[in-house]
Amino acid sequence: MAEKIIITSDSTTDLSPELIERYGIVTLPMGITLGDKTYRDGVDITPDDIYDHQRKYGELPKTAATNVGECGDFFRPLVEKGYSIVHFTISAEMSSTFNNACIAADEFDNVYVVDTRNLSTGGGLLLLAACDMIKAGKSAQEIACECRELASRVDASFVIDSLEYLYKGGRCSALSMMGANLLKLKPCIEVKGGAMGVGKKYRGRYGEVLKQYAEDRLANRDDLVPTRVFVTHAGCEPEVVDSIVELVKSKGIFDEVFVTRAGCTVSSHCGANTLGVLFIRKSKVV
Repeated sequence: MAEKIIITSDSTTDLSPELIERYGIVTLPMGITLGDKTYRDGVDITPDDIYDHQRKYGELPKTAATNVGECGDFFRPLVEKGYSIVHFTISAEMSSTFNNACIAADEFDNVYVVDTRNLSTGGGLLLLAACDMIKAGKSAQEIACECRELASRVDASFVIDSLEYLYKGGRCSALSMMGANLLKLKPCIEVKGGAMGVGKKYRGRYGEVLKQYAEDRLANRDDLVPTRVFVTHAGCEPEVVDSIVELVKSKGIFDEVFVTRAGCTVSSHCGANTLGVLFIRKSKVV
């Protein structure tokens, strides 16, 4: 009898509802605390709710990892239906969700947990690759092993318009924010080794900066896996997003170009006017 496999993840992978339905993925919402209430990411709170609250009260949300009990309650009914589960989480460097999911998975014989070493559609790329592997006839254990290796080849980056959210979240100093504002810098945030760091710093109008950023990521490249690419954004103007999508398509590199809206986790860290071009390389990202 063929193994029944289902791909699951926490809610940080930022796949659109259409992609979740198309690939049959099941997600476990992270907790988002705003004011004195805790919400479920993507269920009863949206990024726009976060932006509105921040504008009104100057307060950012707190993100909460899914705990061991929540992970176990999520896995159990799927296992009881006869599924083997390959579950993906946000990087262990950014949250305790991975460790909690591993502890919960120990209760079952057929739950395999993968640390994406990433966030947002950096993890989403791995989910879709895992779905491809199901179609190729691989076992759940094989999929988990291959995706753990593949995680090191995900190229994930974003350009942010303002350091305000990073500063208020304690992820950059007041001096860094002041200097960036004075120089009108737009930093590129890169994910390497499972953690976020600052890459190239751009200067200029945000829309033009994004075009230069996309060119920098894609120009003269022969080391990219051509299956798919994500253009993922947090509340950017539609015409800005469309211009980057057209630029990416014009390169003729990728079979599919997906556009997604970043969820509450990325929005909590980086704020509105954040955009990234995310793909998989043929070799490890260093």
